[in-house]
Amino acid sequence: MTGWAEPFTEFAFMRRALVATLALAVGCAPIGCVLVLRRMSLVGDAMAHAVLPGAAAGFLLAGMSLPAMSAGGFVAALAVALAAGFVTRSTPQGEDASFAAFYLIALALGVLLVSLRGSQVDLMHMLFGSVLAVDDAALLQIAAVASLTLWALAGMYRPLVLESADPGFLRSVGGPGATAHVLLLVLLVANLVSAFQALGTLMAVGLMMLPAAAARFWVASLPAMAACAVLIAAASGVAGLLLSYHAELPSGPCIVLVCGAFYVASVLLGSREGIVTRRVLARTHLTR
Repeated sequence: MTGWAEPFTEFAFMRRALVATLALAVGCAPIGCVLVLRRMSLVGDAMAHAVLPGAAAGFLLAGMSLPAMSAGGFVAALAVALAAGFVTRSTPQGEDASFAAFYLIALALGVLLVSLRGSQVDLMHMLFGSVLAVDDAALLQIAAVASLTLWALAGMYRPLVLESADPGFLRSVGGPGATAHVLLLVLLVANLVSAFQALGTLMAVGLMMLPAAAARFWVASLPAMAACAVLIAAASGVAGLLLSYHAELPSGPCIVLVCGAFYVASVLLGSREGIVTRRVLARTHLTR
């Protein structure tokens, strides 16, 4: 077969990369939408960096072992989330500043740990990943996390939305606001860890947040926003892999850059408050 699908039909590593990217889109994009709704977009970035020291510790103990690095990254990211939450509750400092401080510490610690025994190649692999090198074990992990994410979001949909819109009311009626918040953080960390091998710590959050931010300019409701974000993330994954293959460029950055192109286009042309769309509608209104 010729045409755009040729790399996927000819090469097994491209098919695995495609499946991994689509599964990540299904799991990560809805989490990104909830973070956008809760104004926690930068928390996702902080958690992505917080994965690095735990993954580096797993690397020092077991080498390039997916279970060890995944477990280490999960524990480290949760530790950063708990530490930032404790500082926010115990001091006047805001949540954004607390997360920024701890993720910078975690990032520096992770780079230092990798440098103790690893090479420049190992460091680049951890920071930027290699979706073209995803193996069957990583695929199973990504698929399992994506499935768990959809199931958990469906089960906790109402508490999550209400806690995002009016946490005071949810507490007043005895709703599971704290449980919903903790669940969101756990799902966030799990998806970032599952994306770690494919996209690295620096690129993983791009597939989570950029499609969600772009979808905000096209639809209003959260379910529609999540569906739109998944479609944008999936399309970005396919286009990014093809760009990477034909232009011989790194796959992770290509995927995230395509996500960025979708975001810029949505900011300009989105049907809900897009810059160009809003001006065109304003001129149409004035000429009537």
